[in-house]
Amino acid sequence: MDSIISALHIPVTIAILLFSVIIHEVSHGLVAEKLGDPTARRQGRITLNPIPHIDLVGSIILPAMAVLMHLPLLGWAKPVPIDIRQFRDPMRDFAITALAGPVSNLAQVMVYTIIFHVALRLEWSFLVFIGYWGIYINLLLAMFNLLPVPPLDGSRLIAAAMPRDMGWQFLSVGRYGFMILMLLIFTGALRPLFALVGILHSAIVY
Repeated sequence: MDSIISALHIPVTIAILLFSVIIHEVSHGLVAEKLGDPTARRQGRITLNPIPHIDLVGSIILPAMAVLMHLPLLGWAKPVPIDIRQFRDPMRDFAITALAGPVSNLAQVMVYTIIFHVALRLEWSFLVFIGYWGIYINLLLAMFNLLPVPPLDGSRLIAAAMPRDMGWQFLSVGRYGFMILMLLIFTGALRPLFALVGILHSAIVY
């Protein structure tokens, strides 16, 4: 069994990552729909089918680089389309929609924690492996997405606490968000975040 787990380590962890980010994005879409914006539904993004959600960089290139360079496994799916003009209170409802993503990851942490501890007691090695990495990946996704860097979810929560004009100006930085995130990741600026995730992960599994 250990040899099978070792052979499947990379594809299984990437599959867990992809499933986790899809749940994250679908959660955004469902909450946006509840708040009056059906755009994600109309564009076929309220689905667990991975094809509409795959982002070339976030779903394929970055996870592959992380594996090859022995970096924390991190990635994202294609963001669901949000039309803030459909919201009654655009800034507030945009923040609520954003919060749905990290909350969905924390909910997945709870599910994977149950899987891990039940499988550990029953000595089901493969499910222990899935639970272990499901917990880690979803903790990392939740914490990463709560960073106050546009266009991550945390930036929308920060913007909602600002005066409206200032909040929208802050969110406009999102056009440079990808470059900022790559800089943070590859300069090691996010090491404290990864360390915190490691501490939380250890507290759950040990």
